[in-house]
Amino acid sequence: MSQIALPLVTATSAETIVSGPSLAPVIGALQAAQDWPFRTAILFGPPRSGKSLLARWFAQSGAGDALDDADSLADEAVFHRWNAAQASGRPLLLVSGRAPGAWPIALPDLKSRLGAALPIEIAAPDDELLRSLIEAHAARRGLALGEGALGWVLPRIERSHAAAEALVETIDRLSLERKASVTISLVKDALAERVHGHADSNWQPRLL
Repeated sequence: MSQIALPLVTATSAETIVSGPSLAPVIGALQAAQDWPFRTAILFGPPRSGKSLLARWFAQSGAGDALDDADSLADEAVFHRWNAAQASGRPLLLVSGRAPGAWPIALPDLKSRLGAALPIEIAAPDDELLRSLIEAHAARRGLALGEGALGWVLPRIERSHAAAEALVETIDRLSLERKASVTISLVKDALAERVHGHADSNWQPRLL
């Protein structure tokens, strides 16, 4: 499992970013903030894909400032931060749940400036990253997922960060409810429940 260590967030804990080939371009872009046009970039991607975590890593690394949930803020507030970034020369990372083109901006000056910002998209996880995400979520819950269970579920699970997290949550719950270890049968039921809303050990998902 490949991880990038983040700076300490509290005196007793640290956070990590689970990485893989599909995330490498994002990490590379964040590490090259001085090359961003007008020192501004917009980080966007699907739910639960680590946007806020990446933004905290970026800010704590000293590479620049980050503004989370920027697409939910008033245009004037974002424009103020953009102007401050230009005046200070510090890169500004704007985090959005929507792609730049889908982000409604009424203020013409802000729209033109953000149109020149570097878009950084978090893509769907590749196989390596998906495996690492499942392993990381399982480790946080103290779950032991064997190679058999991982090998069975990887070609069948939806390719998304949120799906990996939700599946492990369901596996954990079923394991506790049944007082059973994680087996392929239990993982099958967990995946069936995520897809159909109920466990069915006879369900056979279609390979993606």
